[in-house]
Amino acid sequence: MDIEERPEVANQRERLGDWEADTMIGKSHKGALVTLDERKSKLRLALPVANKTAEAVTSSIISLLSGFKDYVHTLTFDNGKEFAKHEQVAQAIGCETYFAKPYHSWERGQNENANGLLRQYFPKAMGLLDVTTRQVVEAVHKLNNRPRKCLGFKTPYEVFRELSGMDAEKLVGYALIT
Repeated sequence: MDIEERPEVANQRERLGDWEADTMIGKSHKGALVTLDERKSKLRLALPVANKTAEAVTSSIISLLSGFKDYVHTLTFDNGKEFAKHEQVAQAIGCETYFAKPYHSWERGQNENANGLLRQYFPKAMGLLDVTTRQVVEAVHKLNNRPRKCLGFKTPYEVFRELSGMDAEKLVGYALIT
């Protein structure tokens, strides 16, 4: 569905469970990271993929969100081909999917900003083929433990826990690397 059909509660960040998705591409298109951001708590999730095929990206999104199913209402993508299997994600997670307008990256501004923060650990000049899941999870953990002014100087982990009663820190990729 078009982003204009996304519920106003998602647009206003009034509830937990509205997510934005994207991929970060490595230098010379070598490897990628699938990134997800919850709009209200600013919780970040990410995984490396060898390539940004719809199959690889879909599998990663489902893996990342499987522990958060109760807290996924909407998922907003850009128009990349890697999100062609969005209906499979929606069915597996039980959410609605939306697409930002082409060349309107600000419609997923939370995710774009967080990708910039993740670039501190994985610069644009770096290929991402050899990046391990452990490296990505550790970088995401650092970002989720960083206090944010917009969250009243709380961390995304703290805000997610306050709103859900769930300790997201235990689910943010650690099951994938143990």
